[in-house]
Amino acid sequence: MIIRNSSQKLIAFKRQSLVLLIFSSISFLLILLRLIFLQLLNYESFMQMSDENRIRLIASQPIRGRILDKNGNVLADSRVKYSLIIKPQAVNESDWGKHKLIISDLLNIDKNLIQTKYFDGLKNQKLAVTIIDDLSVNQLIKFKENEDNLFSFEIATKLIRNYPYKSLAAHLIGYTQPITDLEYKFLSKKGYKLNDLIGRTGIEYVYEDFIRGEWGGEMVEVNSLGKFQRSLGVKPSIQGNDIELTIDMELQLIAEEVLKDKKAGAIIVMDPRDGAIKAMASRPTFDLNFFSKDFKPEKEYNKLFNSTEKPLFNRALNAYDPGSVWKIVTALAGLESGKFPIDTMLETKPCITYGSQCFREHNDLGFGVIGYEDALRVSSNTFFYQVGYGVGVDEIHKVSRKLGFNSLSGIEISEQENIGLVASSKWAKEGRGWGEPGRTPWVPEDIASMSIGQFVVQVTPIQLARAYAAIANGGYLVTPHLVKKDDGNVLDKQRIKIDIDPNNIQLIKDGLRKVVESGTGVSINYGVSNLPPVSGKTGTAEDGEGGLDHAWFVCFTPSEKSELLIVAFAQNTPGGGSVHALPMARQILKVWNEQN
Repeated sequence: MIIRNSSQKLIAFKRQSLVLLIFSSISFLLILLRLIFLQLLNYESFMQMSDENRIRLIASQPIRGRILDKNGNVLADSRVKYSLIIKPQAVNESDWGKHKLIISDLLNIDKNLIQTKYFDGLKNQKLAVTIIDDLSVNQLIKFKENEDNLFSFEIATKLIRNYPYKSLAAHLIGYTQPITDLEYKFLSKKGYKLNDLIGRTGIEYVYEDFIRGEWGGEMVEVNSLGKFQRSLGVKPSIQGNDIELTIDMELQLIAEEVLKDKKAGAIIVMDPRDGAIKAMASRPTFDLNFFSKDFKPEKEYNKLFNSTEKPLFNRALNAYDPGSVWKIVTALAGLESGKFPIDTMLETKPCITYGSQCFREHNDLGFGVIGYEDALRVSSNTFFYQVGYGVGVDEIHKVSRKLGFNSLSGIEISEQENIGLVASSKWAKEGRGWGEPGRTPWVPEDIASMSIGQFVVQVTPIQLARAYAAIANGGYLVTPHLVKKDDGNVLDKQRIKIDIDPNNIQLIKDGLRKVVESGTGVSINYGVSNLPPVSGKTGTAEDGEGGLDHAWFVCFTPSEKSELLIVAFAQNTPGGGSVHALPMARQILKVWNEQN
């Protein structure tokens, strides 16, 4: 019995040893496999993780390039913003009360506001809370002088976009904003950082890659406690390129000034020889520096984004009823069609009936029998009704396309641009953009309205600038541009010879000269001495959307070999182009004439 028990114990012991050996062998094999996986198969991945744990990158933000006018005046640059902050979770409560009162008196801040921001930071577990977003130089100096007694507070620095002239040329310069989390997913591949700035509109947007620069930084090695050990190298950030515009700040300033008493409107000042924009203003406008603020007050935000006045809207590139400034198109359609040649004389009347409506002459009398030049000089409606009705809608549409209407102008900031509308019989048959095809046919009333730039015609100030430039320069369609070109051949590349008889263009030019000499635009010379000969056209347009009348004036000078062209537009400003738009152009001509 004793012998059997001993045998059983021996067998059990041997089994335990075997199990232990097998278990040990399997464990050793697993460890070996894991080591092979770590050391051989996944070496590079874990090496990278190791480096990331001991190597830190201290990023260095690039300075965004400046935006300059043609004379080197700075329209946009970058500056360091100093903000007063607290770190609520790190504040010593025993010192807080004293420090809060000192900073309140020192910088004239409501102590209750400071306390509210402090409690909000604690409640929401914020790492940092901004007390003052953008310290003035005086505030910064005061803080630095008392910094030793205010260690509950800190100064945070940040590089922000700065616009020295605030709202000057706001719509064409554009603004920047931080990129969103969604944008970061694909912009990070182009070198952007989270919350990095990116151009949203205008020149800031169009030339983003040219202006933005490249991030740099310093790679440093740290130990297991995160303490600095040594620098592994520095890659300096690369400053963005400056960009020089064709804008003349002196002309831009006067363009903005003459618009100040208007509810809304736009000014374009352009060189008709090559399309260089010397000034572009739109009213109402906005302060570009608003977008550089970390904290944007609700009142300011609503005034920009929710206002019925639409200050972000660039009216220089938006479409409106042109009224009588359109009459040069109808005139060229009559001339080019051959139905109303250069020597055409037509009887003007108090009104002419088309369809069910009698379309009146603006003086309710008529001007007798007149030709093209006098029709432009007195801006006769009934003369152009007859020409427009005689040639038809499609002839007017064809000539308008040659002059650049119903298409984008080619200006760099095309994201803000409207192509407008010039009606055609095809457009009417297809439903006019809102109806069913075949149910909105062309009617006689349409051609009368179209002939004088109403209702079925909507054009932008920049389109008018191109069309009148083609008259001023003898028949070349130019491409409006905001950025200076270095290429010496740019003039030839941007000018397109239009397929219109030069004799017909000269006739229109002669008529526009008469407008200023003895017609509706004669007051352009009042109060301005030594002004070169000016040619131009006034316009008063009914608002197709039911608002008050628009006022227009387009002119160029000198009448021969023109160097300057102005489009002046006052939106919903009744009283006529000669009363409200022409005086704006006159002020700009006066400044330009003094420059020259």
